[in-house]
Amino acid sequence: MGRRSLPRIPTGPAVPSPGRELARGLADNARDMFYPLLVVARGLRSLATTGRHGWGRMPRERRGPTLLLVASCLAIVALVPYGPTLGTAALLAAGAWAGRDRGGARGAVAEPDEEQSHRLQALYEALVPYFSAPQDPRPLYEHGGDWRQAFEEHAFDGLGRLTALRLRYPGYFTDGEEGARSRIEQLLHLKAGRGPEYRFDWDEAANRLGLGVLPVLPTDVWAQRFVTAPGETVLGFTDPSAVLRTVPVTAGEETYDAPPVVWRTGPRSTEPHLLALGQPSAGVTTLLRSVVLQALLHGDVVVVDGGGAGEYACLEGRDGVLAVESSLPGALAILEWASHETERRLLAAGRARREGRSLPEDVRRPLWIVVDRPGALSHLAAREGRPDPQDLLAVPLRHGRTAQVTVAVGEHLEGVGRLAEAVLTHTRARAVLGAVAPEQVTAVLGAPSHTTPADHVPPGRGYARVGTGPVHRLQVPATPDPYDEETSDAQRRAVLALLPQPAQPTG
Repeated sequence: MGRRSLPRIPTGPAVPSPGRELARGLADNARDMFYPLLVVARGLRSLATTGRHGWGRMPRERRGPTLLLVASCLAIVALVPYGPTLGTAALLAAGAWAGRDRGGARGAVAEPDEEQSHRLQALYEALVPYFSAPQDPRPLYEHGGDWRQAFEEHAFDGLGRLTALRLRYPGYFTDGEEGARSRIEQLLHLKAGRGPEYRFDWDEAANRLGLGVLPVLPTDVWAQRFVTAPGETVLGFTDPSAVLRTVPVTAGEETYDAPPVVWRTGPRSTEPHLLALGQPSAGVTTLLRSVVLQALLHGDVVVVDGGGAGEYACLEGRDGVLAVESSLPGALAILEWASHETERRLLAAGRARREGRSLPEDVRRPLWIVVDRPGALSHLAAREGRPDPQDLLAVPLRHGRTAQVTVAVGEHLEGVGRLAEAVLTHTRARAVLGAVAPEQVTAVLGAPSHTTPADHVPPGRGYARVGTGPVHRLQVPATPDPYDEETSDAQRRAVLALLPQPAQPTG
């Protein structure tokens, strides 16, 4: 006997029954009819909640006089002609105003669920020791208080993680001290969650602190020609809200506008020299290689590779590359020549100005001195009893602005102690790369980042600051060594396309 098949479930669109349509229409009509009552009820509930919270925050010695004042007002309203009617009308009007729909209002937030309320309350309780004082008669933060009295805005993502928060803090909090601010930022980072990367915006005038999740900086931008003026170098890319300028970039087959961190060099630059520090394999050499490729478009370059790993071998023999040295004797020779060349340019520029002539062509063409890991060469020179190569950088660092000479130095963070005083003094355009602590960022850049460190730090990721400007998040464009076997074919072709043609032999 064959098995009887089950009846097929219809998959087409269901036809609503007349009864269901009638019930839905009646519900909609009832909702529209009683909408004013719902608004008033919501407003009265909100006013009652506000009053209950205000009563809880009120000192005990003020509760008796407050009750007496309220009772007196109610008695006066009851004795005045039409007083109860007018009072009821005023109460209903206040409820309607408090319960109105604020969906389009600026700063409106959705009501959190129970779990989100618990997280906000825990965050509020954690801030009590930092934002309260025993002598405050009406503390904004107190144990057992409600987070709604201090948190103005908040937002959560679909996974229940805090993505935005705006809070008030008392006026006596020392928001002008970096130590006090950093403690609050660390606490909020710990309580909000260590997954995302947060940014803190302090509004000292209004006693407000904003917390927001930062977008992930793109890592798919490779070495390429950037739309910049002569004397401008793109160190990397940052947040769209941090800078007012964008440049077109190509990432794979897509082209879009990205916000760059631009470093300006030349005679009118405020910070003509660069210092890049970072952890090993954090991208310091990649940053210097990117700088060299951009500098070769308008100037000449000498490279000193203190690491001696051949990271700059692709530049040897190229047009505009005067020398690539990695040995101690070669580094001493090329840096001594660079020091004399700076003096020659300085004298030629001074003579031309005194005679009222334009600068000679060999002085107007920029000269770049790129030194990677000078501490290793200094250690080797001290062991062999030779002069310190960093001493030869003193003249280019001091007079490079006038002589059109720019110095870019890269070093590991553990080798900062081996850097010469002249290098640390005259390199005020700085970048720090890798998984660095907030204290290290402040020590290198001279100012805190006001962002929390990321859990995953890709190569070329860090922070940058030019002079006394703001601290920017930084993602260096991928500029790997094209001769490295681990470099992908696409990135190898991108770097090789930017290299100048081999220099033609002279004579």
